[in-house]
Amino acid sequence: MGLHFHDLHHTGNTLAAQSGASLADVKARMGHDSDRAALIYQHATKDADQRIADALSARVEADIRDRRHDG
Repeated sequence: MGLHFHDLHHTGNTLAAQSGASLADVKARMGHDSDRAALIYQHATKDADQRIADALSARVEADIRDRRHDG
């Protein structure tokens, strides 16, 4: 059993999605118009969930700091 083109294709698209590529970005990389096909590569991961939570926290904290500074 060797490495196949599809394996590389899947890995590349999964890594792109995990790196923050949008659905439109993944579709463009794949050469597909189908959201369904691109969503296959948008696997939810614990790391991605943590990055999202961290980004949301940072935005809220920045907003609180800005309001304190302006108020």
